Amino acid sequence: MSEQSGTDPVGTVSRAARAVRAAETATGVSRAGLIGISVGVLAAGAAAGVAIDRLTVGRTTRRRARAELDAEAPYGSLRGRPRTVAAADGTELYVELDGLGGPGAEPDPTGRDGAAEPLTVIFSHGYCLNQDSWHFQRAAFRAGARLVLWDQRSHGRSERSRSFLAGEPAGIDQLGGDLKAVIDAVAPTGPLVLVGHSMGGMTMMALADQHPELFRERVAGIALIGTLAGNWDAVTFGLPAVGAKLFRKVAPGMMKLLGRQVDLVEATRRLGTDISAVFYRRYSFGGKDVDPGVARFAEQMLDATPIDVVAEFYPVFSVHEKTEALATLRGIPTLVLTGTKDLLTPPGHGEVMAEQLPGAELVLVEDAGHLVMLERPELVDRHLAALFDRAARFRGAAPLPPAVGEPA
Repeated sequence: MSEQSGTDPVGTVSRAARAVRAAETATGVSRAGLIGISVGVLAAGAAAGVAIDRLTVGRTTRRRARAELDAEAPYGSLRGRPRTVAAADGTELYVELDGLGGPGAEPDPTGRDGAAEPLTVIFSHGYCLNQDSWHFQRAAFRAGARLVLWDQRSHGRSERSRSFLAGEPAGIDQLGGDLKAVIDAVAPTGPLVLVGHSMGGMTMMALADQHPELFRERVAGIALIGTLAGNWDAVTFGLPAVGAKLFRKVAPGMMKLLGRQVDLVEATRRLGTDISAVFYRRYSFGGKDVDPGVARFAEQMLDATPIDVVAEFYPVFSVHEKTEALATLRGIPTLVLTGTKDLLTPPGHGEVMAEQLPGAELVLVEDAGHLVMLERPELVDRHLAALFDRAARFRGAAPLPPAVGEPA
């Protein structure tokens, strides 16, 4: 029944079922209400409540297709010069420097030939992703700007948060401090453009709240992509009102449970790969014509995030409230961009932020989902190129070459 040696699918299902029943008892919610709370819950629900034959029908064919996509797709393959930056608590953050001279080129702090200093663009990724989620933007802009890409703590190649392991809860404010540490270490001078997606945008708002002087003196442009400034608890995830209410009730407890059942949940995630893929697609993309290679790339990034890291950061969104910090961004060229079918940071939140930022460009990408920079990269790149042009003029930086931002 299992194609993996050394596995016991019957035992795995039995353990998953016991875990779900334990959660039932702890929360007073039925098993049906627990399924779907997270990727891990979906997988556990599949293991406990879905017939094994439904998961195994066509498994060999699906596995072969995934292997072919993995072998051929170049997504996430771009690399720069690696650096490690220590956060305030000692956590080592993985950073890559790219741009102006090709892959791995060390940015020249003096500018080109003594001319105006070029922009440094810093990309901050979202929850359960890593810096490779900016693959298309990296390809489009590495020829004309200094690029800084980094993995947020506990994500990607960065170290697991030392403070969290010591008992301190994760927080968006801490991520804002991490971004400041990255800036101080690899881009201490010159004009900055900050680009953030989802949790990365929240990280930038935390930085604005903590260091408004940085925005007054150096920040030349801001891109807030698929993110929100607060009111996370109003997000319904595309569920009916009753389902959304149930989700809010049981999600915190379930996340704690999942974070304590790492081995079990990771095993059931593998068992429920096909169901996880459907979940990922629904909450990542809005259209039905997404390149299968891109969809698989997103699936790999999400699957690579351990369930205890998912649980570590989930609680931070309910307490994220940085609407007042948006005032620090006023007057700076700003792009607010989100997909109209984004179920995680719905377009209404983008409209609210744009209202707080007079002069900001608001772009609602029709039929796009949460991973809009992967789903509609050419459109996103065009708007970013226009933002970079405005940013260069705003701070007197060197303009990008005309061809930069063309589809790569």
